[in-house]
Amino acid sequence: MDQLKIIKKAKKGDHEAFYQLMQSHKERLYRIAYSYLKSEADALEAIQETTFRAYRFIKKLKKPEFFSTWLIRILINYCNDELKKRNRIVFSDQVIETAGSKEDLYPIEIEEAINSLDEKYRQVITMKYLHDLKIKEIAMIMDSPEGTIKTWLAKGLRLLKQDLGRKGDVRDA
Repeated sequence: MDQLKIIKKAKKGDHEAFYQLMQSHKERLYRIAYSYLKSEADALEAIQETTFRAYRFIKKLKKPEFFSTWLIRILINYCNDELKKRNRIVFSDQVIETAGSKEDLYPIEIEEAINSLDEKYRQVITMKYLHDLKIKEIAMIMDSPEGTIKTWLAKGLRLLKQDLGRKGDVRDA
């Protein structure tokens, strides 16, 4: 059965269909949650809460074809709320290619530079480069036009490059 049919069945209250959907998304949700929360226990709790919220509100999902985006949005909103509660923001140690070469960058410096960005730039960069989301998906998750997301991404990367360049971490190309 194709994904869209399963989503429609879940919207109608089919518990097994909802379970299938969550099973098919669990690995991606875990990777995203872990990248935000940096803890297995916290990531699993985030998935549990996301599952609960998705189950509770799936009937309100307007466009079943965007279920994955909707689900990721629920997860990211939960993770951001948790981080705000803890009054800290974390970013993965992954190196962002546009910031410079791997030899020049230290994960802690990248993390600090990304954490210094405004939240919108930080989120767009995280979703694009860490979670490999497309601009269209990011726009839907952040409820903003694609053009705005492209602008935020470009500006965020420029600010990141400037910040890392001041620290001597980025070679001039």
